[in-house]
Amino acid sequence: MTETLAALIGAQDKAAPAIGAPGRAWLSFGGLADQAARVTSALHDTGVGRGDRVAIVLPNGPEMAVAFVTISGVATTCPLNPAYKEDEFAFYLGDLKAKAIVLAEGETGAAYSAARAMGLTVIRLSFNPDDPAGVFTLTAESSAGSADPTAPGAEDIALILHTSGTTSRPKIVPLLQRNVAASARHIAASLALSPDDRCLNVMPLFHIHGLIAAVSSSLAAGGSVWCAPGFDAMKFFGWMEEAQPNWYTAVPTMHQTILARAGRNADTIARVPLRFLRSSSASLPGPVMVALAETFGAPVIEGYGMTEAAHQMASNPLPPRAQKPGSVGVEAGPLVRIAHEVEDRLVDGVGEIVISGPNVTPGYEGNPEANAKSFFEAEGKRWFRTGDQGQFDDEGYLSLTGRLKEIINRGGEKVSPLEVDGVLSAHPAVAQVVTFAMPHAKLGEEVAAAVVLKEGMEATEAQIRDFAATRLAAFKVPRKVVILAEIPKGATGKLQRIGLAQKLGLVAET
Repeated sequence: MTETLAALIGAQDKAAPAIGAPGRAWLSFGGLADQAARVTSALHDTGVGRGDRVAIVLPNGPEMAVAFVTISGVATTCPLNPAYKEDEFAFYLGDLKAKAIVLAEGETGAAYSAARAMGLTVIRLSFNPDDPAGVFTLTAESSAGSADPTAPGAEDIALILHTSGTTSRPKIVPLLQRNVAASARHIAASLALSPDDRCLNVMPLFHIHGLIAAVSSSLAAGGSVWCAPGFDAMKFFGWMEEAQPNWYTAVPTMHQTILARAGRNADTIARVPLRFLRSSSASLPGPVMVALAETFGAPVIEGYGMTEAAHQMASNPLPPRAQKPGSVGVEAGPLVRIAHEVEDRLVDGVGEIVISGPNVTPGYEGNPEANAKSFFEAEGKRWFRTGDQGQFDDEGYLSLTGRLKEIINRGGEKVSPLEVDGVLSAHPAVAQVVTFAMPHAKLGEEVAAAVVLKEGMEATEAQIRDFAATRLAAFKVPRKVVILAEIPKGATGKLQRIGLAQKLGLVAET
């Protein structure tokens, strides 16, 4: 069985199209192999090789997609959100122990400043828009030392991402080559992907959803992926006309904005028929699933994934099996079971969703406490606790029934409330703060915070939000700040995040 992403992609038809983008010629699988060889040579010459960690901070597009798949064939990739502030980059780069960082030519913003301050080797990516999509040149500003030139194997780390935990420190999730390859195969199998399929990618490529579900699964199946420069509902149907895809994958908020513009683009929908639409990273409201299926005349395949599983765990099946609104489908890759929420055993009925399979991370890096809480042995297998509560119906379809963790899921972006607490607590007028999830009609959950001010001090909601905005990425900044004389406490006297929105009478925002 092929257990590296490079080997999966390298087995495809060299003449077939692989990577596309707006206004660019297609890059074939043969061209992708040539690009991979150039990347290998450039990184080795720079002093980066097997086992070295390379942060990638690039805008969405074909260069980011190809950088991920080619650099992961040489070293360990660490994609980061370009929207981070300098302090956030400094934390993540240090936590990852990055040796080098790949930045766009001319980029001198927060990532560059943080990298220079830490002494990282900066590698510049430049490209000619007249070249096929995803062709680029890497040029290092300095040497990174020596490198191991051997190709990564199945047990080497291909990809590292951070996931928000229930502590203020995000957890490091290492995904091995075999984890990533297994997940790409699982998604390709559940969607019956083939060389005839083309994905229109609008997902950010610093996120597991875009990296694995859109890019890796497509290429592993010999299909093609057309890389948009991010998500733009105004341009989506024009991209459909140019790309001629037969599927796309997105988070529910994207689907909802596409649906809002679908009526005036009925001709495009008729001219570019989709085989299916895919949704993941947050719960898709049942009525939205039905409306999408009716509008596009295609099944909507909702999946259930998370970073620790290299994305997909369950998926609604393709026809002729049913797609059930409100369900995340049947197990689709790893084994999916229900466990007791406290005891280390599997149970029937409602409980914590657990998974076991070749796509599951071997464990959080440098965090034995989190690993002890998240993994357990039962019935001869090692199980990972997802932190989600759910149950199966009689046909094996899984439904999520609650959240055991306090993480805020803002339209697929996970926000650690304690991280936001830490930032707001630094405001000179803030005595006490609790960050929590409040309901939102489109995002599912939005970030909110309850604040008690220091005696004799004053601050407005806008001032506190502005303070947070200089220290946090925009999606982490509380949409609502409630200033209170006292924050409601639970029966034991503890501040409780879960249910706080309801206690404060905060209804769903739109």
